[in-house]
Amino acid sequence: MAATPGLEHSRKAFGWAARDKSGFLSPFDFTRRETGEKDVAIKVLFCGICHTDLHNIKSEWGQSFYPLVPGHEIAGEVVEVGSKVEKYKVGDRVGVGCMVNSCRSCKSCDENLENYCSKMVLTYGGKDIDGSITQGGYSDLVVVDEHFVISIPDGLPLEAAAPLLCAGITVYSPLRYFGIGKPGLHVGVVGLGGVGHMAVKFAKAFGAKVTVISTSPNKKKEAIEHLGADTFLVSRNQEELEAAKGTLDGIIDTVSAVHSLVPLIDLLKTGGKLVIVGLPDHPLELPIFPILARKSVAGSCIGGIKETQEMINYAAKYDIQPDIEIIPVDYVNTAMERLLKADVKYRFVIDIGKTLKPSS
Repeated sequence: MAATPGLEHSRKAFGWAARDKSGFLSPFDFTRRETGEKDVAIKVLFCGICHTDLHNIKSEWGQSFYPLVPGHEIAGEVVEVGSKVEKYKVGDRVGVGCMVNSCRSCKSCDENLENYCSKMVLTYGGKDIDGSITQGGYSDLVVVDEHFVISIPDGLPLEAAAPLLCAGITVYSPLRYFGIGKPGLHVGVVGLGGVGHMAVKFAKAFGAKVTVISTSPNKKKEAIEHLGADTFLVSRNQEELEAAKGTLDGIIDTVSAVHSLVPLIDLLKTGGKLVIVGLPDHPLELPIFPILARKSVAGSCIGGIKETQEMINYAAKYDIQPDIEIIPVDYVNTAMERLLKADVKYRFVIDIGKTLKPSS
């Protein structure tokens, strides 16, 4: 367990934080930096709960810094802007996703791929430009460089926009980059959770045929009748898998548990692409022979700021919204327990604006 470096700012903030590897969240007073000349101060109104939050509050991916305020699906309203801010004004509807800074000078940054910058700063648990450890959106206020702020169109509710800033861009980016979300193509989506259900929605919006691949037969009706998938495969049913071999142009694998890749690779056509966006705790095995038919296994991690804005605009234009359950902040520990059991359809969103009350 590591303690957060004790750099204090003058601006008071309030949120809910984990203090140790138990992951239990409780009220927490802390400080934010003052609004710099290129900064935007944002009143947080909603924050989605990502599975990443659950891993990090328990320090399951390495050494988390405590106290830790999670949350990287942030939506709210601008309350102050720096003297050199050009894109935003007080009252604007905005969001912040998984990162709040990068070097701005490397090849990745030059190509609008700040998410792949080696110096990218995570929204929480990262080392900020002043040396402090960043704190996330389970809080009343965030202060972020304007470059990393996303404009949220008026037609998109803030509570729906919040999960798009992680779950949405996580699938939008690979569907676009790898060219597998197009009319006439057949894409598989592995896992039907917070990320997977957005993969189904975006792939269908792009005109692709979609097959959901899940271990749970009871999700078939939901996948087809509610989310609009065309077909459904039970990954434990060998007959179904055998019949579907060689039928998919691409697969988005959203599963964060250890699982076999071979059955998924077998579903691909020659030249097909399996793109992994889930984050299992342990390494996955990749046998070579199944991919020799010009099949590719790749990864993808969120998206750059330009692409994230493109995704939000697309979602607003075509009314693509996540299925959410809005909760008060004092329900967050119960929500984490339910998330661990996949007991949510499909994203918890904390109503920060109405339910987060500063300590006296």
